[in-house]
Amino acid sequence: MAGKVKWVTDIEKSVLINNFEKRGWIQVAENEDWNFYWMSVQTIRNVFSVETGYRLSDDQIVNHFPNHYELTRKDLMVKNIKRYRKELEKEGSPLAEKDENGKYIYLDFVPVTFMLPADYNLFVEEFRKNPSSTWIMKPCGKAQGKGIFLINKLSQIKKWSRDSKTSSFVSQSSKEAYVISLYINNPLLIGGKKFDLRLYVLVSTYRPLRCYMYKLGFCRFCTVKYTPSTSELDNMFVHLTNVAIQKHGDDYNHIHGGKWTVSNLRLYLESTRGKEVTNKLFDEIHWIIVQSLKAVAPVMNNDKHCFECYGYDIIIDDKLKPWLIEVNASPSLTSSTANDRILKYNLINDTLNIAVPNGEIPDCKWNKSPPKEVLGNYEVLYDEEMAQSDGTERDLRGRPGQPTGVKGSRARDAGKPVLTTWK
Repeated sequence: MAGKVKWVTDIEKSVLINNFEKRGWIQVAENEDWNFYWMSVQTIRNVFSVETGYRLSDDQIVNHFPNHYELTRKDLMVKNIKRYRKELEKEGSPLAEKDENGKYIYLDFVPVTFMLPADYNLFVEEFRKNPSSTWIMKPCGKAQGKGIFLINKLSQIKKWSRDSKTSSFVSQSSKEAYVISLYINNPLLIGGKKFDLRLYVLVSTYRPLRCYMYKLGFCRFCTVKYTPSTSELDNMFVHLTNVAIQKHGDDYNHIHGGKWTVSNLRLYLESTRGKEVTNKLFDEIHWIIVQSLKAVAPVMNNDKHCFECYGYDIIIDDKLKPWLIEVNASPSLTSSTANDRILKYNLINDTLNIAVPNGEIPDCKWNKSPPKEVLGNYEVLYDEEMAQSDGTERDLRGRPGQPTGVKGSRARDAGKPVLTTWK
């Protein structure tokens, strides 16, 4: 296989080239004989396709798992999380406990979601329980806010169906699949504006699961103040935080790019809501991420040549409950501001240091447990082997409400499993 890298943009190329130069890899790159491949998701499909006949050697690694879409495609992510819940319920796990209304107490972190057209009848049944609710429709295979719109009437769904030249909701083959989710219409606002979190999570292996959280995530703000008014449902500058959309707004700020660091958010929340509440929020965000990865781990092709850096999108509501919105397989590495460029450079640098410690020739047979000194701005979020060896996993499943022994773990309300950053 030709050893070329498929770049998404020239900005990404320059950032990666700078990182490669520092490691002494650039000469290898010029000779087109790469040991490390930074590939798009489309290229990954070809690499692992049976038809192409490609075989990676032990000194070659790539930056996506073969079927990453089990987590990063909107419909499959929800499907796998639902399956995970049911499996835990079947096992009698305390994690699958429900309240008197039938809602999961600990695993209710994804908005109510249906697939269209397949689940249309189920959606209608749910919609009629609360006809005043707002829902958000997203195409399953698109990113950057493309094709997204909000609805609050069933007639809008029917219009969408007609506009898509679909005569029936029964056949899936005739139109693009969408997910429709209950819209979080009470988001936490800062300065009157809606925002979400973009957090970077690196997975080096799924079995055993080992993942890292990047400490330098950021908030993405809308440019127009939020209102739940139905008259503004079509105003994407109010509802969608994607930079790809917001940068076209009249009020977009090219200096800070509508972004705030996670550390600034944390300081703000600590000063307005208190430190204990803020710590609880971030523990629950970590919990969500780990549980979503556990949900897909059994179905993920854990190829030894692979690692992956995901972009998690989280929305916090006004009760400080975090919600998982989606996971991106190729989070943008382009930079919209000077600070953004520094962040993206460091992200790539720290990711490479974990994937290929000390800039050595890659070896897919190594144990993928890098020394602590190479983690940079990453921190271990969850290490399944370590959790099992110190009893954390057993405690988590068998003794809800008991703290799991790691630095920084915090007790919860009685009867609730501790949500913590396991190390």
